[in-house]
Amino acid sequence: SIRRFERAHLPVQRWRNGGGVTREVVCHQAGADMAAFDWRVSIAHIAGSGPFSAFPGVDRVITLLEGSGVALHSPDGAVAHRLDQPMMPFAFSGDVAIEAQLLDGECHDFNVMTRRARCTAKVQAWRGPAHLPPISQGLLFAASGSWHAQTQTLLAGEGLSWHDQPIAWNLVPEVEDACLITVMIEYLR
Repeated sequence: SIRRFERAHLPVQRWRNGGGVTREVVCHQAGADMAAFDWRVSIAHIAGSGPFSAFPGVDRVITLLEGSGVALHSPDGAVAHRLDQPMMPFAFSGDVAIEAQLLDGECHDFNVMTRRARCTAKVQAWRGPAHLPPISQGLLFAASGSWHAQTQTLLAGEGLSWHDQPIAWNLVPEVEDACLITVMIEYLR
């Protein structure tokens, strides 16, 4: 139940609203469509300003990977955030209508979505050694640099996802400028 992936080899899909493209990293339950997933992780390329697709009942976390970023705002004022600091996760509700204004050219971001009634996500960016307690569902992504994760080595752009198997991770960067994004999924009881 551990799956290794490389960002460069993930298939490209158009956004539901046509405003960009995404590379799906994992969608759980396997084979679920956008209306039925429990949790989903993707890497998006934002090429132009415009609306984000609404996902009622879904919580979202977005992290800028590359580029100058976007200003996110909702017409009702509930969201007003400049996503312009790389590796700083920002959480918001998929229920809210969000407009994204590019700040200075295209950007790439890391997206985590969880079905609110089923599970939650804890998304963190690490720049130094870390220990993750045992968790049954999750994902590691080497955003920059290379990392040791138990017996695995992850180069920049590589990652691991797992489900239905509690795993604790000892994470150690190999270089000073390394950054690793972790996603820990917890199902509600």
